[in-house]
This record gives sequence, C-alpha cells and structure tokens, in this order.
Amino acid sequence: MTQMRWLELLSTVRMGSKKGATEQARSPFHKDYDRIIFSQSFRQLNRKTQVHPLTQHDGIHTRLTHSLEVSCIGRSLGMLAAEKISQHLPMWISAADVGAIIQAACLAHDIGNPPFGHAGEYAIREWFDDASHTDFLKDLSPEQEADVRQFEGNAQGLRLLTKIDYHPHAGGMRLTYATLGAYLKYPWLSKTIASQGNTPASQRAKFGCYQSEKDVLRDIAEQLGLIQLGDYHYCRHPLTYLLEAADDICYALIDLEDGITLNMLSYAEVEPVFLDLIGEYAQPEELHMPHSTWQQKIAALRGRVMKRLVEEVSTAFAKHHYEIMHGQLQGSLLQYCAPDIEIGINRAKNLARDKIFQHPQKSGLEIVAHQSLQHLLDAFIPLTTPNKNLSFKETRLLTTIQRFGAQFSDDHYDNIMQVLDIISKLSDHQAYQMAQELQGNKVSMLSI
Repeated sequence: MTQMRWLELLSTVRMGSKKGATEQARSPFHKDYDRIIFSQSFRQLNRKTQVHPLTQHDGIHTRLTHSLEVSCIGRSLGMLAAEKISQHLPMWISAADVGAIIQAACLAHDIGNPPFGHAGEYAIREWFDDASHTDFLKDLSPEQEADVRQFEGNAQGLRLLTKIDYHPHAGGMRLTYATLGAYLKYPWLSKTIASQGNTPASQRAKFGCYQSEKDVLRDIAEQLGLIQLGDYHYCRHPLTYLLEAADDICYALIDLEDGITLNMLSYAEVEPVFLDLIGEYAQPEELHMPHSTWQQKIAALRGRVMKRLVEEVSTAFAKHHYEIMHGQLQGSLLQYCAPDIEIGINRAKNLARDKIFQHPQKSGLEIVAHQSLQHLLDAFIPLTTPNKNLSFKETRLLTTIQRFGAQFSDDHYDNIMQVLDIISKLSDHQAYQMAQELQGNKVSMLSI
C-alpha cells in the first residue's frame, strides 16, 4: 500500500532556487513566513474583504487580519500535532519547525483571493459565463476555458506564490516544497465546464491549480511524494488538514464577532454557541463580572473555545495519522473530533449564514462589488485578443494595464491570465476606484 513519508513531506528544498540553506538563525520554514509577510501581495490583503466589502469599520476583519489569526492557530495546531506524532518524524525536525510550516502556509492561504471576497470570484466567473463574451474563449482549450470560467482564489494563490511575486517564472517567492505542499488544499486541476453541467458560478467545485501551473503542481507532488490519484490529481499533504482546520475555526468564530460589531447579531445570540463549544471547560470569569463589555466576554469565550479546538484537532490528527499518511482520510479533521464540536461549528456557520451573509447591508455592498469587477473585465479582457486593431480608447486602456506589468503576446490564454493576475491583486478600494474612473466618475478616496 502506498504511503507518504515525512522525510520527503518536510522538504527544505526551495522551488526555483539552487542555493543551499546556510542561515543558522532562522529555519527554512521561518524564512518562508518572512518572505510571505514582506510581499506586496500579502500587504494588499489589508483592504480586501473577508466577509464585508468596502466596510468603513476599522475593527472588522480583512483578509490580512484573518490570515494572521489563522496562522496563529495553525502554528499551535502544528506544534501540538507534531508533539503527538513525534515518533514518526525525522530526528532533525522539531515541533517548532512543523508549526512554522503551517504558520507560513496559513499566512498565504488567502493570498490569491480577488477583491470583494467570494463575491469577487463569482463576478469573474459570471463574466466569462456570459454568452456575449464567448468570443474571448474560442481560442482556448476546454481545460483553459474551465480555468477562467471557474476563477478560483486557491489556484490563483499557487500561481502568485510560484510564478508572479519576487522571481517571475523562476520560482516566484521560492518557498520550500513543504510549505507549498501544506498550502495546496486542492492539489488537482479544474474540471471542464461540460463535466459540471449547468452548475451556478457560486457552487462550482474547488481546485488548486490552473493549466498554466500544472507542471508546478506535478513538481511539488513529486518532490514531496504525494500519492497520485489521477492525471495531475494528488492526495493532500498531511499538514494541509491542519491548515484547513485553522481556517475553519477562525472564520466560524470570528464572523460572529464581526456580526455583533456591525449590529447584524446580538451578543445574546452568539454566547450560547461559544458556551456549547467550550464543553466541559470552565466558563471564563468575565461572563459573571458586572461591568464586563461584550467585547471582553466574547474574547474570553473565544480563547477557551480555541484552546479546546486546538487540543481536539491535534488529537484527531494523531489518532488518524495512518489514514492521513496513506491518503485515505475523507473530510476535515473537525469531523473526527468529539461529536459536539462539529455540531457547534456548524451551528456557528449557520448563524452567520442566516443573520450575516443574507443581511441587506452586506447584499447591497456585494452588488456594488460585483459591478465593479465586471466593469474592469469589460475594459481589459477585450485587449487580450492577439493582433487586435485597437481603438483610441483601447490604446489608452492598454497603456493603463501595462503600467501594472501586463505584457501581452500571441497566447490568448496567457493574456487573459495576466489580466486576472492584475485584477485579483487589487484591494477592494483600488478595484472600486478604478471601475468608477473607467466609467468617467472621479472618486475621492475620502468617500470610500
């Protein structure tokens, strides 16, 4: 039976780099973290939507603050899980090393997301789905068409990490294979649209790699010894399960806090969810102090919940180590914790779905977000057709996008991907402002 090996899975080799590891102060995995956090793409997450587009409230989570929090939980999960399976790990690997790998991968887990969060993904997919835009797809293979019609933040992130930032087409950020493997939540290519029928843009299956990076995917899988399940389709790196759990924990809990801040939820609605997730842990004293604010109460509850979840998830990882190493574990680690945990997490997600995601305030902003991205695509995608005779306006638009680094060629698919690279890097406010200016509206930054 095929089994992955930690010796390969924890590879310190860097994609695209011929240099050996010479630094003593930082491990290669801590260096990955530093490269990501100092990147321009990571900084752009500061004004990208986590849940609430174009929010004016400084205390609401953005993709950047969410990513930092996920990386903290991921580090704790990695260190604790490593301690529990230490007998299986190479002698040279410490629990801190495993924690650093997941910390770096978690930091990057949303780095490919476009402006306006999932609303941005849907806007891009729906633009390419529009029957009036089929001429822009006629030169593409079915697989390439599937990529652009199923724009996916996870696949865009792999492209950014390995091709776009720092060293273009020469390893990108040149991260270790271990960190890249842990990042890959969906180590397979997109499926053709035909195989998905008429699935709505918001419900299409997730994937982690575009056609343009399929050789990168194969390289990562071969370096790490990931089990091959099909053509350019591999099982997950074991540490990816911990990344996924860290992400699930954070957004299930933090979305509710943001909902209270924006008056979409009351503290009284959220407290029982957190209390149920604490289980047998003692209730924090802040709940019974006469002058505690809801912020103090929710912070104390969150701390207890996260402590329990980190312990439970790391235990589940160790308990199911055999299935994970053989590529046989189905679902997420949260499903293998105490039964009340999956119930509690689902209860939190359902509360967010019913009271936050459907809230009129959020819906109105998402319409603005959707229209903004569609205006950008209206302007720039027509420029990607090779050997096109450009109008005066199109010439000016080409100059605009070239300032962002676009270098179009005779490869239509590559040209489209370059436009998506540029648009997906924009913050919410940059995308909104650019869309307004393309329509002839001068926008004051004070108004957004």
